[in-house]
Amino acid sequence: MHTSICCFLSDLIDLLLSASKSEPDISNLLQCLSHEFGSSSSDVLHVPSTSDSSYSSLLDSTVQNKRFLTSTTPKPVAIVRPSTYDQVQATVKCCKKHGVQIRTRSGGHDYEGQSYTSKVPFILLDLQNLNSVDVNLEEENTVWVQSGATIGELYYWIVQKSANLAFSAGICNTVGVGGHLSGGGYGTISRRYGLSADNVLDAVIVDADGRILDRKSMGEDLFWAIRGGGGSSFGVILSWKIKLSEVPSIVTVFRVARTLEQGGTDLVEKWQKVGSEFSKDLFMRLVIEAVGEGNKRTIRIKFETSFLGNIGQLLAIMNQNFPELGLKREDCVETSWIKSILFFANRNMEDMDQLKNKVPDPRRFFKATSDYVKEPLSKTALEMFWKWCLEEQSPIIIFEPYGGIMDEIPAESLPFPHRKGILYNIQYLVQWDDVEESDDHINWIRRLFRNMTPFVSKEPRSAYLNYRDLDFGVNKMDGTTTYSEAEEWGSKYFGKNYMRLALVKRKIDPQNFFMDEQSIPPF
Repeated sequence: MHTSICCFLSDLIDLLLSASKSEPDISNLLQCLSHEFGSSSSDVLHVPSTSDSSYSSLLDSTVQNKRFLTSTTPKPVAIVRPSTYDQVQATVKCCKKHGVQIRTRSGGHDYEGQSYTSKVPFILLDLQNLNSVDVNLEEENTVWVQSGATIGELYYWIVQKSANLAFSAGICNTVGVGGHLSGGGYGTISRRYGLSADNVLDAVIVDADGRILDRKSMGEDLFWAIRGGGGSSFGVILSWKIKLSEVPSIVTVFRVARTLEQGGTDLVEKWQKVGSEFSKDLFMRLVIEAVGEGNKRTIRIKFETSFLGNIGQLLAIMNQNFPELGLKREDCVETSWIKSILFFANRNMEDMDQLKNKVPDPRRFFKATSDYVKEPLSKTALEMFWKWCLEEQSPIIIFEPYGGIMDEIPAESLPFPHRKGILYNIQYLVQWDDVEESDDHINWIRRLFRNMTPFVSKEPRSAYLNYRDLDFGVNKMDGTTTYSEAEEWGSKYFGKNYMRLALVKRKIDPQNFFMDEQSIPPF
């Protein structure tokens, strides 16, 4: 027998023997997994042991938030890194049989670390090896992409086939496809083509009984639920069939910054009125930061824009609808759609290989949350907002415009309900480097969120699932959370669609096997 396999089995036996004294279910689970994986166990199953150094490196490999990289963060009893669908099936069956939860991770960007941590014993199912991207231009420009691929990998392989095809998704290349699509997926061309989830044609999922189901066999209710309702409540989504959209050869981008002293407040006040009313081809978001030192600290607003067209067309729109910004031809760059993604991500626009990079950006501690805005903030409200932002050393606030086709898609078409009437989404974000500062920064963002209550959506106050925030409430981890107990956060993310999601959950997973801190409970 190969030496590495001998070492693996030896460590596994030691772990099983020690676990059997206090954790018989874990012991039996690991035996079940080892038996199912057979000779592949040492490649697929990783346990915390002296000889399996891959456990720690795999666990940390895609963790984005250093809040969940501490010594006190709960760790999985084992990591399963499957390369086949059968191995995912086996993991689900063994975990269900022995009552151990699963956390499924595709990219590790989830804001609260739910895909790789839990307060109860769990297996980490890491999908990084399930990352194939099959672009089919002959079948009406479709792609089968596995959940472990990143958004960047998806973009890279699309552009290898055609520079005039794109997919409506986000700008961060290391985000995993599985989480992004199942939570909705908003990006620079969503005002023209809708969410990522709006462009899903089929999917393959492993349900709580270990069955592999496609759209036809899972039924339209479950297919509806996983496109914006979060995949972790319903199963392990293995792959997605998506449709691509045509984009022009020329895309124009610009980034123009203005401080408060340069009329920033008036410009934001105007942007609120035009950002969601622009042509569907024009996406202009605001990135708001505090800059300067001491008494000279101020707010800087960056107007970051992508337009599906040339400079002349863009200038005509801007001069008619937003002349106050004073946009000039020299501010703009004509490029391709794929390079516009790199522009927004602040990366080298000439280096396509970056898109395939799975290594996360330099990790930091962070906390984030979100809001939706239906009525423009007054100038007075904006001035109060700037004051609150200046209380924090380095806040990052992002306003992303809605409107366009988002106004035309019914709120009930998918679980994602934030459609007609939404002016923009707010993402509140704060980052820091010293763990000792965590409480101060987290308290600031919570205080800012409370202060914004009068100015944002109401009944319910809405939030974006992909910016998940456990401050909204958590499930009881014994599986007894009721529909009404989870309604506070459920209605924030899903509005009136929350009940339908809970009914789908009752049908597909009545025993609530797929459960986490904010999973959908059975109705």
